[in-house]
Amino acid sequence: MGKRIVVALGGNAIVTKTGTADSQIRSIKETMKKLVQFIEDGDELVITHGNGPQVGNLLLQQINGSSVDNPAMPLDTSVAMTQGSIGYWMQKSLDEVLKEKKLKKNVATIVTQIEVKEDDPAFKNPSKPIGPFYSKHEATVQHTMHSGCIFKEDAGRGYRRVVPSPKPQKIIEAPVIESLLVNGTVPIAAGGGGVPVICKENGDLQGVEAVIDKDFSAAKLAENINADELIILTAVDNVFVNYNQPSQKALTNVTIDELKQYIDEGQFAAGSMLPKVRAVIDFVENTGKKAVITSLKNVDKLIAGGTGTVITK
Repeated sequence: MGKRIVVALGGNAIVTKTGTADSQIRSIKETMKKLVQFIEDGDELVITHGNGPQVGNLLLQQINGSSVDNPAMPLDTSVAMTQGSIGYWMQKSLDEVLKEKKLKKNVATIVTQIEVKEDDPAFKNPSKPIGPFYSKHEATVQHTMHSGCIFKEDAGRGYRRVVPSPKPQKIIEAPVIESLLVNGTVPIAAGGGGVPVICKENGDLQGVEAVIDKDFSAAKLAENINADELIILTAVDNVFVNYNQPSQKALTNVTIDELKQYIDEGQFAAGSMLPKVRAVIDFVENTGKKAVITSLKNVDKLIAGGTGTVITK
């Protein structure tokens, strides 16, 4: 019997040098050819993905075209828009691959809301860079034009808008996603970390100006739908310690306690591997199940019982 698996795709599964729709669709089609192997193996598959470059481009387009009659949309709406556009590309591409393989499966994209805490400390310390780079002068001009926006210097590369990145608490559409799985549908959900919402006293949901880390959202999604396994696909086959040093070592089988020790040692870069490691720790700690971090190109070997970093309790 197959497993219920949540696969979280990194930006390398979508983004291209040119950034055109056609080039991204071609890249996604190749990605779907990899992921269909889980379905062929009898697994229930849920796909989630990032949207960093896409939502950054959308925000830039909106800022440049904003006017009184055609105002830019708020950040939560922009996240939802890119969930829809990327989900459409993935849905279309996976449908095509399934037909080529003569596999009878439906695919559905779910615009996913994710509840966060209104008092999350992240709201008082915006830290997640989004959108384009600016010079110091340009950032000052942008701040004057958009007084609610905060800009910070980003690793010597210029200034970028920063927004809060609260931790996900609950996937609002989890019951819908589970029902789709039960009925043989492949859901594409929680794209770009999902749309962050807070629950008001009357029970209504309100979108907020924030971006949720996609790996933490994938972990919460896997937890909420009772997935057997969380797989985070990134650019490398394994998690490494002493990365890019002569003593570099690939981790194959590792416990969450060992990963916590490596975090304390500063082994993982904050902008790349660290959130993935923290996300799998959350999932394994909360569920007792296993997680895997590996590369997209390594999927066939992973399914065959091969390589990758396997994290257990």
